[in-house]
Amino acid sequence: MTSAATRTADLNAARRRRELTEVAETTVDVVVVGGGITGAGVALDAASRGLSVALIEAHDLAFGTSRFSSKLVHGGLRYLATGDLATAKESALERHLLMTHIAPHLIRPLGQLLPFSTDITARQRAAGAFGMGIGDLLRMRARTPRSVLPRPRLVSAHTARRLVPALEDHGLRGGMLSFDGQLVDDARLVTTVARTAAAHGARVLTRVRALQLRRDGITAEDALTAERFEIRARSVINATGVWAGTLDDTLTVRPSRGTHIVLDAADLGGPTAALTIPHEGSISRYVFALPQQHGRVIVGLTDEDAPGPVPLVAEPAEHEIDFLLRTLNRVLATPIGRDSVRGAFSGLRPLIDSGSGSTADVSRRHLVTDTPSGAIAVLGGKLTTYRRMAQDAVDHAVRTHLGGEIRPSCTSTLRLVDGPPAASDRPFGDALDVSVEDVVFAVRAEGALSADDVLDRRTRIGLVDDDRRRCLSEVERIVSETLAELDA
Repeated sequence: MTSAATRTADLNAARRRRELTEVAETTVDVVVVGGGITGAGVALDAASRGLSVALIEAHDLAFGTSRFSSKLVHGGLRYLATGDLATAKESALERHLLMTHIAPHLIRPLGQLLPFSTDITARQRAAGAFGMGIGDLLRMRARTPRSVLPRPRLVSAHTARRLVPALEDHGLRGGMLSFDGQLVDDARLVTTVARTAAAHGARVLTRVRALQLRRDGITAEDALTAERFEIRARSVINATGVWAGTLDDTLTVRPSRGTHIVLDAADLGGPTAALTIPHEGSISRYVFALPQQHGRVIVGLTDEDAPGPVPLVAEPAEHEIDFLLRTLNRVLATPIGRDSVRGAFSGLRPLIDSGSGSTADVSRRHLVTDTPSGAIAVLGGKLTTYRRMAQDAVDHAVRTHLGGEIRPSCTSTLRLVDGPPAASDRPFGDALDVSVEDVVFAVRAEGALSADDVLDRRTRIGLVDDDRRRCLSEVERIVSETLAELDA
């Protein structure tokens, strides 16, 4: 076991070099493979119990699924439609913990408007209003105060248009407004959880690839030097999501692709609430138009089978983009065309293969299981419930591999560390609230090792190709200079 008394939350190249040497010379209690939200959560849960922890990630923190979500911390209402009450209740409780104890500095309440437009049927309006009422019961059961998430309510057509000015006003009969949690950014949540784990003594090592998992450790390779080495461990936890089967062919994951498009917020009149639009003919599936940082709105999401080899980065299909635009345009006064789409991205959900006909019907419950290699695998789940997934995985490791007097999880009340300080210098470009200080902080404290890390997983500038191109050379310069200072 290890003490966190002398540790800081800062992740950077200098710390990485030092801790790579340390892990090769010792035996850790837990080695976690995978640097998404689940792996970062496992590292934090284990380290905060006093266990020695090494987390390795083949690429960068939040490289995979975790940065491609809808950026919502939601109460699980959508799972009631499939009868999954347990997941709905778990989601509402975890949302409560995140918004009140763990990360109130990373999450804000977001209004979600179901417009009573001419193209939304009476059945869809009734189902939506009823569901939002049930969602409020889940909020109350989790004991989330109304000061954090206000009660749902009917609003007038005037209020609906004030919230989302681009709505078609002809035939608009108001709408139903409810509230959910919205992350400042999903990748930032991953980075912040990893930094908190580091503050509790975890060694967080990016650009380190697991080659083989065993009961007593792993064979790894430094992706920057191609050097291979062993990490000895009392327990190994595979938290690689959709890539779990590439390390263990006994694991079967069913990837589901979820696609979003990126629009300028001005195209929707600068909305202050999200739009909730039912799929045509459905009372349980929706498309959301969600206001974001940098003056953007993301619209999503789809849910499609993605069989075959798992790509490093999933690509949106054109028919998914068309579907999202078509659904959005059902309720707008002026349709948004394909040429207004500023960017698009897809993530692959690591669903547990249950043989269901549609990925939309596959449970979002998670699974913690032993594997023939001796490693523990944690599969399924979703961003909102990452903390509970991590707790269950570490509990399992304690019962089956670690033993001894190990204190229980404390992450339900453990606040995550703060993010970057408020910037005081000039932002990059037009309408981008990202400064030189943000880039320096990403390299000095958030583990960024390249301009791609900064653009795609620390600031999210990279969601829009034009913004990425405009900022690339300046970000490359700042990253290079900051890395050189760390080497000095």
